Amino acid sequence: MILANDAAKLRVPMSQPSIDEDDIAAVLAVLRTPYLSMGPKVREFEQAMAEYIGVAEGVAVNSGTSGLHLCMEAEGIGPGDEVITTPFSFVASANCVLYQGARPVFADIDPVTLNIDPEAVEARITKQTRAIIAVDVFGQPAAVEALVDIARRHSLTLFQDSCEAIGAERNGVRIGSQGRAAVFAFYPNKQMTTGEGGMVVTDDLDYAKVLRSLCNQGRDESGTWMNHIRLGYNYRLDEMSAALGLSQTRRLDQILDRRERVAMRYTERLRHVEGISTPVVAPETTRMSWFVYVVRLDEKVDRTRLIADLEQDGVTSRPYFVPLHLQPLYRQRFGHQPGEYPVTERIAQSTLALPFFTDMTDTQIDYVCTRLQKRIALTRDRSKVAL
Repeated sequence: MILANDAAKLRVPMSQPSIDEDDIAAVLAVLRTPYLSMGPKVREFEQAMAEYIGVAEGVAVNSGTSGLHLCMEAEGIGPGDEVITTPFSFVASANCVLYQGARPVFADIDPVTLNIDPEAVEARITKQTRAIIAVDVFGQPAAVEALVDIARRHSLTLFQDSCEAIGAERNGVRIGSQGRAAVFAFYPNKQMTTGEGGMVVTDDLDYAKVLRSLCNQGRDESGTWMNHIRLGYNYRLDEMSAALGLSQTRRLDQILDRRERVAMRYTERLRHVEGISTPVVAPETTRMSWFVYVVRLDEKVDRTRLIADLEQDGVTSRPYFVPLHLQPLYRQRFGHQPGEYPVTERIAQSTLALPFFTDMTDTQIDYVCTRLQKRIALTRDRSKVAL
């Protein structure tokens, strides 16, 4: 069924990067130099990001996934080890543990913030537990103070998967310096982008040296071309991407402010729409870093039908996330079944990510909200007829 007034139908993408003329000029400037890889822009970007987060070192990598993997490798995580993380995340949060032959152990989430529940984490600790990976879901910081305390009391290492939360703050403190290391990602749907790319930040200088070697084929500290002191990977970031990242870092706070404006506009339009619950920002979150805008749907709303209907209207939407323990890989390998993590499963059945990006216009937001409200009303009407 197509709604009336199709002549005014828009096409609103799920996301799109915010690129300005300074960004373009920065990349072009690199192309006029002989340094396309392993040049000065990577180091400049690393230093700028470390300064922004408030840590000693940044290590640029070619993706957030690579950064998480390097954290596990540098920590010595391996077969027989367990790492506790959330089942409500992108798959890389758990896959980085599998890469090392270790076992991801899931702990259920808080129903309000959607982040890992510290009490659930503590309940999952065993003699095999080596580390915790906290994920700052959708740009809202996890309860890092409690997680730091748990890690300290049980002699575990805390890592922060902050790939969705660059610039976020909890209780006035910018995230990224609370654990052994934090990882940020710069895929085009993120707050800032380098195309593909990521950054590991840490206050541990020795740990940073290992990370830098690992991402550069295991070369020694000086990067000697044919001297490999450990098994490493080609996870380097190129100069063009670093130049783009450096340019975007300079206006990152402005980008975050603009994304907050989009989020607030959505909330204003959807706050009283029947069948929808808007995102909750926890009191401890003193700065939300809006990655996506995810609403919760009433259980009577047919989400699959709603997504298809919105697509007809030119509005892309997606379920965020499918629980990790119910992904085919994890069910086959570890025997996970529905019912293991009830909070995660209940919430995952109701989430819907709407189009969201830095340069989104009021016209686009209003169009999405109007179509969403109408489609939900139709979906609910159909459910009443079925009854």
